[in-house]
This record gives sequence, structure tokens and C-alpha cells, in this order.
Amino acid sequence: MPFVHVVAMLAIVQFLMFGILVGQAREKYGVKAPATSGNEDFERALRVQMNTLEQLVCFLPALFVAALYWSPTLVAILGVVYLAGRFVYWRAYVASPSTRTVGFLLTVVPTFVLVLLALFGALFR
Repeated sequence: MPFVHVVAMLAIVQFLMFGILVGQAREKYGVKAPATSGNEDFERALRVQMNTLEQLVCFLPALFVAALYWSPTLVAILGVVYLAGRFVYWRAYVASPSTRTVGFLLTVVPTFVLVLLALFGALFR
């Protein structure tokens, strides 16, 4: 289970880093709080952070519940794919939002698999 815990904490660290990048973008592009628009590059950074938050709501519970019923190593590997997907998503989205598909899929597919594993485990194991 320690690998699962490491993946969960890395997901939170990744989210926090995206928040730092939003703060840096806010300063760089002169978007004063509480504004959430006004510069497209800032808005891209903000959308990455917000989309990551939206994904974490599903990812973290699914990660922990799936790890109760299935191999923690397998669950952690799915979590690492999620983390890599978030990184790919971030790089693509800030460069050109239309190129974010691969990163999105590398995020959402492991999350769906974890949800299914958690649900199946809870119902049948």
C-alpha cells in the first residue's frame, strides 16, 4: 500500500505545483485577483489546475478503494499513468488546447479503470 500512498501524495503535489504555475502566470500576465480571465495564457494555466482538481475528485477515492481489493502495485501503476497523463495534459494545454487529447485520455482512462476496479471489488470480493 505504500506505493499507493506515494502516488496519492504525488497527485496532490502535482496539483499544488499547477496552482503555483497559475500564480506565476497571474503575475506574468498581469491578471489581478480575483479575475479569472483577461489573458489567454493565464486562462490556460488556470484551466489545467481546475481540470486537475475536477479529476482528483474521482481519482483519489477510486485509487484508495481499488487498492483495498486489488494488488496495490497494479493500482499504483495505474496511478502513475494518471500522473504522467496530467503532465502530458498540462504541457499540451498550455501550448495549444486542441492538442490535449492524449493527456486527457492518459488521465481519464486510468481513473475509469480504478473506479471499475473499486466498484467490482466492493461488490464481488
